[in-house]
Amino acid sequence: MSENPLKEIQHITVIGAGAMGSQIAMVCALAGYDTDVVDIKQEAVDKASEQLHSRMDRDVSKGRRTQQDVDAAFGRLTFSTDRDACAAQADFVIEAAVEDLTIKRQVFAELDAVCPEHTILATNSSNIVSSRVADATHRPEKVCNVHFFNPALVMKCVEVVPHEGTSRETVETAMELARSIGKAPVELKKEVPGFVANRLLGALRTEALKLYEDGVADYKDIDVAAKTALNHPMGPFELMDMVGIDVVYLIRLAEYEQTGDPASLPAESIKAKYEAGDYGRKTGHGWYDYE
Repeated sequence: MSENPLKEIQHITVIGAGAMGSQIAMVCALAGYDTDVVDIKQEAVDKASEQLHSRMDRDVSKGRRTQQDVDAAFGRLTFSTDRDACAAQADFVIEAAVEDLTIKRQVFAELDAVCPEHTILATNSSNIVSSRVADATHRPEKVCNVHFFNPALVMKCVEVVPHEGTSRETVETAMELARSIGKAPVELKKEVPGFVANRLLGALRTEALKLYEDGVADYKDIDVAAKTALNHPMGPFELMDMVGIDVVYLIRLAEYEQTGDPASLPAESIKAKYEAGDYGRKTGHGWYDYE
């Protein structure tokens, strides 16, 4: 490992002001980094600011953080729609935009044109591996996946995944950055769709859906078994509702696109809920009702 992998990392830009991107940015700002959270829509930026202030107010009121630390973090955090201006001063970029390969490739190509030569370009996606966007840039050795988990303010795990052309220096820097913001990084030796944690969860989810669709047990009882026998904090169906059934559906479609294996396709019950717009907590209805 180089003497100080973080010596050039002072400014971080996060692309995408959704729940994941905004929380990643807040984590970085709380850890002392000057950070931008960027989105093409002003309303998305405004919503991110509102939600983060509300979240931090709750944390302060419950004694999880001090008002001084929160104020200092917001002083380091910039909400912006001017992506190129932010990227031009970034040492490390984390893309957390929509899960669309064409859009991601365009974003990486445009970032490559405006970022300094030393800037590392990372994608938060666990579904689209970095080799699929690296060749849209002139710096493939500085491209990798840095995958956070939802909610990023709470979850400790960060998966760092290089593609074949990622430099060792890039991997070391990403690993050390994750440690510096209080995360527990996991380094993968090679790309595989879904990485480690989501593949483990995916295997559990696939089996849970099969048990349900085969009429072996009701989804509520499967959740009870996962919690009371396996000591999971929530069952696989509750977790799908929290993550978003739309996300589960689209991830399976993307995996099928990469593998061509019919076993990768979404389960019929997931397809039905996706087509009905029942995505879980975000819509008020999924496997469970939240209204």
